[in-house]
Amino acid sequence: MPVDPMDDIELRSVQLQFPHARGSIVDSCDQRRITTDKGEILVAIQGDTSKPAILTYHDLGLNYATSFAGFFNFPLMRGLLENFCVYHVTAPGQEEGAPTLPEDYIYPTMDDLANQLQFVLSQFGLKSVIGFGIGAGANILARFALAHPDKVGAMCLINCVSTQSGWIEWGYQSFNARFLRTKGMTQGVIDYLMWHHFGRNPEERNHDLVQVYKQHFERGVNPTNLAMLINSYIHRNDLNIARTPPGTPGTEPSAATLKMPIMNITGALSPHVDDTVTFNGRLDPTNSTWMKISDCAMVLEEQPAKLAEAFRLFLQGEGYATPLSTPASSPCGTKYLSYSNIFFANFKEEQERILAEKLKQQPPPTRIRTNTRLCRETAINNNNESTSSQSTDDALTSHQDSVLDNGNETAQSSYDTNNPDLLENLNGEGEQCSLNKHSIKGAYSAAAAASSNVTVTTGQSKKIRITENPLPEPVSC
Repeated sequence: MPVDPMDDIELRSVQLQFPHARGSIVDSCDQRRITTDKGEILVAIQGDTSKPAILTYHDLGLNYATSFAGFFNFPLMRGLLENFCVYHVTAPGQEEGAPTLPEDYIYPTMDDLANQLQFVLSQFGLKSVIGFGIGAGANILARFALAHPDKVGAMCLINCVSTQSGWIEWGYQSFNARFLRTKGMTQGVIDYLMWHHFGRNPEERNHDLVQVYKQHFERGVNPTNLAMLINSYIHRNDLNIARTPPGTPGTEPSAATLKMPIMNITGALSPHVDDTVTFNGRLDPTNSTWMKISDCAMVLEEQPAKLAEAFRLFLQGEGYATPLSTPASSPCGTKYLSYSNIFFANFKEEQERILAEKLKQQPPPTRIRTNTRLCRETAINNNNESTSSQSTDDALTSHQDSVLDNGNETAQSSYDTNNPDLLENLNGEGEQCSLNKHSIKGAYSAAAAASSNVTVTTGQSKKIRITENPLPEPVSC
């Protein structure tokens, strides 16, 4: 019978799946003001300061909370960061609710912003850090690593640009900086910032995320302070790094490349893919990795799971993290829990619990004790072979005709009890012969197991063979 499409259908197996909440990391961070030679900067500390340090730097139009909240609140990253301490650095005047910087304030250049990180390391006594930057923050961390290679153990850079700004970028950003100073946050500036972070047509991929960022640009950003940061970014100079070692003919004497391991990441839909390719061509291929993550432009927000897994493997390769199979006390790293690890661990624990309950409900198993009794073959030369053969046939026939209960067969074996040599050979062998359990009654009584092969003789013979196979005896314990 066809079903009317307008009929009411009860849905019983439908489960609601709520989207991942970005949350906020402000409450879980200890905010500190660090004084530098170019003014004060805000540093938010997340985690235990006694653990290895990760230093983050944000991109244009963002701060530490809006740039890294979605990524560091991702469950996979929360499990990993239990073993690290994150120091979120915010550029001067870019924190949410920041007051407008004075008109006579000279905003630091990109090199000055990189030098400010040295004050952060000195303030907290950090000897080495793991850099994690995106966009403009990645460029700042790269400059700091070039100036202080001994202070950076490894870096994860997203959408990093190693060259100076081109004419198109310089023109657009110059107009944006001018509008931010005179008119505030205009729609043109918002559109450019959205393109800078999400590429083209971001509403088709994640409409809700786009609205969150647009509201932040409209309400949470100080336009004047952002104009100063944009002006410093478009006036950046080239990093002046090259893959070829210094001294190679045709290269500048000061050209060098980054010495520490680097993971260079971009999104397939990001407008900065070509910049990351150029940056990758200037890095040492033996300690650098270029990764393009599909179906995203802003990797931190659109593909946090892939980025978190890549970052974990990168840290593991550098000795900072280890998989779940390594104990937490291992000197080679820290303990890491992933979704698959947790799932299979819980599944295994549940299966072991069910098996244990089943074993408790079952009665104790019956233990089987096997008494192995072997008798060595005793042979006495017989001069009359024909008589011995005939006697053997008679004994076997007698053995086959005797059957007792429980399937245990016994045979009546005949032998001469008056023969002293026979009894001496049967009882004198040190092999624990089972003849002691047999009752001798006359010349033709002996009990044997069903599987025993018995070769006996009459009183006229002098040869006997008794072979007794082990039989299991059930014993209740």
